[in-house]
Amino acid sequence: MGCLKKISRGKKVGDIMIRCTFAGHRDVCGVQAEDITEVLEEIIQYAESPIECFVGGMGKFDNLCAAAVRLLKRQYREKEISLILVLPYLQKRISVNSAYYESMFDLVLIPSILEGVHYKHAIVLRNRWMVEQADYVIAMVERKEGGAYATLQYAQKKKKKIINLAERKK
Repeated sequence: MGCLKKISRGKKVGDIMIRCTFAGHRDVCGVQAEDITEVLEEIIQYAESPIECFVGGMGKFDNLCAAAVRLLKRQYREKEISLILVLPYLQKRISVNSAYYESMFDLVLIPSILEGVHYKHAIVLRNRWMVEQADYVIAMVERKEGGAYATLQYAQKKKKKIINLAERKK
């Protein structure tokens, strides 16, 4: 597939100043794409440099985030906004539907640190990789359990700028 790339550990995807990633439970309630769009607009409206948005593509929250980024790409054509799907491992769906993924994402990548890692652990490492790349983590974490919660804790440990939509909903 033409858009599938491997990125080395510790390497930034590009010479970009603003990077966002997302962390949320697979099934979320009470959040809409508009909520995510609003938060992203707060980040990008004054940005003068390109913006990269990393999404994991595993669940409703990731789908809402990808939809919000696509909307903003259309609204802010003058901004260089990229939507990057970060996979934990190679998945058959990518090969079978390569035209779809090439049309929906600017880039599909698997970080090279995930090569040879067991698939369940690869998801954890992929989430950490996305946090390490990001300046902002936009989250919808309501429960103190699961992978999204662990990712949010990792982002806090790394002192990332975190916007948890669950807290805004209270």
